[in-house]
Amino acid sequence: MCLSFLSQSVHIMTLRTWRERVEHFLKQEKFTEALSLAWSFHEGTAKAVVGLFGDPVKRKAVVADKMVEVLFQYVERWLRRCPEGKVQVLEQHFQDMVPVVVDYCLLLQRVDLLFNQIYSKLVENPVAKGVFLESLEPYILSERIGCLTAPVMRDLLSYFQENGMMESVEGCLVHMDITNLDIQQVVRMCWDNQLYDAMIYVFNSGMNDYISPMEKLLQVIGPPLQEGKPLTDEQVVMGNKLLVYISCCLAGRAYPLGDIPEDLVPQVKNQVFEFLIRLHSVESTQEEVYPFIRTLLHFDTREFLNVLALTFEDFKNDKQALEYQQRIVDILLKVMVDNSDFTPSQVGCLFTFLARQLAKPDNTLFVNRKLFDQVLEFLCSPDDDSRHTERQQVLLELLQVGGVVQFDEGRLLALAEKAEFYQICEFMYEQKHLYDRIIDCYLKDPLRKEEIYNYIHNMLSLPGYSPQDKHTARRKTLEHIKELVTINPAKTAELVSGHFTGEVDSIISALQDDYLVFQLMKNLLDPSEGPNPQMLAPNLHELLVGLLCRFCPCQVTPFLQTTQHYRLEETIEITKKHELHEATSYLLEKKGDVQGAFRVLLQMLKSKLHSLTEENPEPARSRGEEEDGEEGDEGQPVLATVEEALSDIIELCHRNSHGLNQQQREALWFPLLEAMMSPQKHLKGPSAKHTSEALKELTMKVLNSMSSFIALPAIIQRILQVTSVLMRLF
Repeated sequence: MCLSFLSQSVHIMTLRTWRERVEHFLKQEKFTEALSLAWSFHEGTAKAVVGLFGDPVKRKAVVADKMVEVLFQYVERWLRRCPEGKVQVLEQHFQDMVPVVVDYCLLLQRVDLLFNQIYSKLVENPVAKGVFLESLEPYILSERIGCLTAPVMRDLLSYFQENGMMESVEGCLVHMDITNLDIQQVVRMCWDNQLYDAMIYVFNSGMNDYISPMEKLLQVIGPPLQEGKPLTDEQVVMGNKLLVYISCCLAGRAYPLGDIPEDLVPQVKNQVFEFLIRLHSVESTQEEVYPFIRTLLHFDTREFLNVLALTFEDFKNDKQALEYQQRIVDILLKVMVDNSDFTPSQVGCLFTFLARQLAKPDNTLFVNRKLFDQVLEFLCSPDDDSRHTERQQVLLELLQVGGVVQFDEGRLLALAEKAEFYQICEFMYEQKHLYDRIIDCYLKDPLRKEEIYNYIHNMLSLPGYSPQDKHTARRKTLEHIKELVTINPAKTAELVSGHFTGEVDSIISALQDDYLVFQLMKNLLDPSEGPNPQMLAPNLHELLVGLLCRFCPCQVTPFLQTTQHYRLEETIEITKKHELHEATSYLLEKKGDVQGAFRVLLQMLKSKLHSLTEENPEPARSRGEEEDGEEGDEGQPVLATVEEALSDIIELCHRNSHGLNQQQREALWFPLLEAMMSPQKHLKGPSAKHTSEALKELTMKVLNSMSSFIALPAIIQRILQVTSVLMRLF
């Protein structure tokens, strides 16, 4: 008894203490602190109430009344203390207050207070009213507020509309109870502002009307589609929303979110189906039959059929739904088959859709097989070259989903071959394991010729094919080797390197064209071009050297430098035959015949010097001068070819002088020095001045190079000997 009395006394004292603290905050105009303290006492989380035995219901009622009182004071004080200045300052003033008031009204579950007494005070100030209405949007979107009073709802819609916040209007409408609105007025507002989601929601939720939204949208997109005109961006948006809406209705889902009430789902499905299969629209009887299905097919055939396919998944045990399914399929066929308004792709989408439905184990649909024959004729029409790729792709998709069972395979293959539908032929040959014929398909198909190499490689490499299959593919590949090299020699070389190294000789014989052999061997053996199988015989490398000499002489020496799989003697004979002196010199040096290599290069240098001195009517120019003199090999000025030849022979002498004795060195350098000095006696007169000076400069280059290997007295003696001989001759 005493304990109970003590508890009640402490509780009363705590309430008094709490009131005093709240009043203290109010005197200081700390309204948010007062509300926070009050709410903590309301919820029993404040330190002062922990462990007390008072009645929580009574406590909450007392605290809630006090909080309402504080909220009124807060609003009135904020309205009286409006700051002066710009509108933005006033807006910020109310933005600091309004969310606090809304939050506590919702916590106290007093939306009546919020939308009546408090709102009636805020509307006295236009800025406060606007801030309040805008602040409601996040609460509505998060569904913390689901119903507004009629005056607040009207003000909210008017405010958003006047301030161009139509997206906010739509976002709020689809989350709210709209039964207290003027439905027709809201629908008109939504339609005028392209708020199609909100319009549909208002029809559905406000009037349980699921048909009017479809009628309104189809009235806009139907006429231009029937006339073959392109749709505007806005009309495309409407069409896409319409397809999603139909899909939702047939799946029992509300649009744009939520679910249709369970008791309405069967009724809505039936209404939508009945609407879609109408023979004519209400407005006109002068149109083609089944205008709604026709319009949706024209808008987006594939997506509309996808909507139907998803819907048909749920029809297994619903007799009426299965009747609708058959009825719709019959209408689709009636509308699209034998109708030039639809493209091959659209017709193909229909029959692909049908093939998928017919392939289901529990299928109850009936489709006349002759219609599939009819569409096959249509897609394979040899008299119509238009949309060839599209027609083939459509038929291929139809076959891949199981449509092949609807056709006579022999007739299908014959029509495909006649129409040059090589992918279709490939599909059929794959089914019959006629892999060699697939190779023919790739070769005949101008769009896929390059893909044949991957196909052959996979066929010969991957498991899953029998030895007989692989043997047949190898034989077919060799039969077409000439065509393969012509299409892409590099990829053919990869195939040969990977799968046909034992048949290279027979492949070369089969090509019967030296240039094709060159293209193949170049890619097969040249490391800079691709693989370099060392197992191939040297005679094949030598064959390529000879072909390089004929078709690409400039690549002979680089090739010889990058591969070692040829015989020196045989290759030297080849380069000599084709008079490729640089390559011959390289091979002789590689063989160890330095003198032989030197003689070849020296002869080249003398030939160029002869050209320079024999045909020099105009002053020659050095490489650095702008004007070109007489041209020599490959369009180069003759003097430039001399410089190049001299550099090559000096490099040869440099490379080998370290390993020679004095006599052997002199056998290289002295003939070179003599070769450079001899032509200079032929250059006389003013016209030869530039050439003479250039040759003297080149001769000094020889002297400087040879001085590293031959003693200076020996060089001087040799110069004197050559000069003496030249003086006697001239």
